[in-house]
Amino acid sequence: MSILPKKEPVRHIADYIGMLHASEQELADAFLTVAKEHKEEPDIFSNCNLLSDWSARHVRMLEPFIERYSEKKALEPRLLRHGLFHGPRPGGYGLFRDLQDLLLLASENHSTWVILLQAARGLRDEDFKTLCMTSDQEARRQVSWLETRIKQSAAQPLNMPV
Repeated sequence: MSILPKKEPVRHIADYIGMLHASEQELADAFLTVAKEHKEEPDIFSNCNLLSDWSARHVRMLEPFIERYSEKKALEPRLLRHGLFHGPRPGGYGLFRDLQDLLLLASENHSTWVILLQAARGLRDEDFKTLCMTSDQEARRQVSWLETRIKQSAAQPLNMPV
């Protein structure tokens, strides 16, 4: 009878905490950039600043869980942001493109909260689970607002004659 070696539990929580930490930071910065670029649109300026504040708060709220579970620094969110945004894009078409890029960042962010919520449930960590649930609700609202605003702004710049 052979004895098999015990397997170490595999936890990639630190990978995803690092990804989420970087994703929230990039999203907060991207919202601020779009707010500044399109400040002539009052709803864009105020809502992008508010949604940036939410992401910045999520970064702060993650700190105890970074201490608890560690964090592996992730480059993917930064690479994604820099792959999307290519400098200032003024006007209606620029706003439309910036909102679409924000939507992609916000969607990645939301999906990472969903993944970490499942991990928190598996760990039976009620504090982490609560953070994931409340933060994901706000992440969903970020995505929802962006989708709604894109619907409002898409027709005019796409249907203008060249």
